Amino acid sequence: MREIKIETASQTYPVYIGEALFESLKSSFARELKRYSKLLVVTDQHVSNLHREKMEQFLSEFQNVSWFVTPNGEAAKTFSVYEAGITKAIEAGLDRKSALLAFGGGVIGDLGGMIAATYMRGIPFYQFPTTVLAHDSAVGGKVAINHPLGKNLVGNFYQPEAVVYDTSLLATLSTREMRSGFAELIKHALISDSSFLKSLEGDFASEADLYGKSLPLFLEKGIAVKADIVKQDETEQGVRAFLNFGHTFGHALEAFGGFERFLHGEAIIYGMLYALRLSKKLTGLDFEMAPFEDWLVSLGYETKLPQDVPFEAIYENMLHDKKTTFGEITFVLLREVGSLTLQTISQEVLEETFTQFKEGGDA
Repeated sequence: MREIKIETASQTYPVYIGEALFESLKSSFARELKRYSKLLVVTDQHVSNLHREKMEQFLSEFQNVSWFVTPNGEAAKTFSVYEAGITKAIEAGLDRKSALLAFGGGVIGDLGGMIAATYMRGIPFYQFPTTVLAHDSAVGGKVAINHPLGKNLVGNFYQPEAVVYDTSLLATLSTREMRSGFAELIKHALISDSSFLKSLEGDFASEADLYGKSLPLFLEKGIAVKADIVKQDETEQGVRAFLNFGHTFGHALEAFGGFERFLHGEAIIYGMLYALRLSKKLTGLDFEMAPFEDWLVSLGYETKLPQDVPFEAIYENMLHDKKTTFGEITFVLLREVGSLTLQTISQEVLEETFTQFKEGGDA
C-alpha cells in the first residue's frame, strides 16, 4: 500500500492506493468511522452487484449503514437521481455527524460528493473509487451533476476525508471502461512531461496491457500529477484549469451524445486530439500526430471523428463550458508536452480545425 498526501487550502487528506485495501485498512477505518452517527453508501447497480459484499464486510463493525443504489453511468448524474439521494439521506436519518461513502467510478464520486456537499450544508464523505477513471476524479474535490445543456455545470469544490483506492477491484472492469479511464492517464502524461508519455507508450502496447501489473504504478504517478496542481490551485482560478486539457471539446461531445453514446474517456480522446491540432496551429507545438494516433488505435481507441457529429452542435455545447466567459471559448493548449497555456479561440479557427479533424487531416 502507498499513501499520497493531498494538500489543499481547505483540507489535507490521504489517498491510499494498493491491492486488497479492504482487508488491510478494515481495522483502522473501523475506528475512523465510529466517529459518525450513521453512514450512507452511494453506489451504482453494477458496482453493487460486483462488490457490495466487500463493502459490507469492510463496514461489518458499523451498525447504522444505509445504501443508495443508482442507475449505471451518466444516468446517475441527473437532478432526479440527486434529489432521490438527498431523500434517501433524510429518510435514513442522517444528521450532521453522519458521513457518506462514494463507492464506484467517477460518476458515483461526483454524485456522492455533491450529495455530501449539499446535505445539511455539508457532511463528511469518503471516496472509494472502483475504476481507472476515478484515479483522476476521486482526487481534488470536484463534485457535480450534469445539466442537459452541459456536463458538470451544477457542482462545488468539496474535498473528501480520504480516498481508498483498492486496485484489485479494477480486474472486473470491461476493456471499454479500462480504456475510458486510461484516457485520463494519457492526459496526465501530456500535461506533465514527455518521459511520462514515453513510459506509457512503452508499457502499454495493446488492450491486454491495460490489465498489466504496471498500471497501479502509473495510476499513482497520475494522482501525484493532479495532487501537485490541486495544491497550487484548489478552486480552478489558475493552473488547475490545465487539468481540463481535452475536456472542452470532450464534454461538448458527451453532451451531443446525450451522455450515453460516448464514455467520458472516449470523448476526452477526441478532445485531446482536437486540442493537439489547435495547439499545432496556434502555439507552434511540435508533436507528431500520426504515431500518437497509431498508438491510440493499438489500444483500441477510435481516433476518427464520427461523420454525423456537426460543428454547430459541438460549438453550441462548448459555449456552455465552464471556462467560457463573455461568450469567448477558451481552450487549454500545449506549447510542448508539459507546458500549457489558456487561449481564447475564434469560432472561425475552431470550425476550420474541426473540419480538418473530421476529414482526418493534421493541423
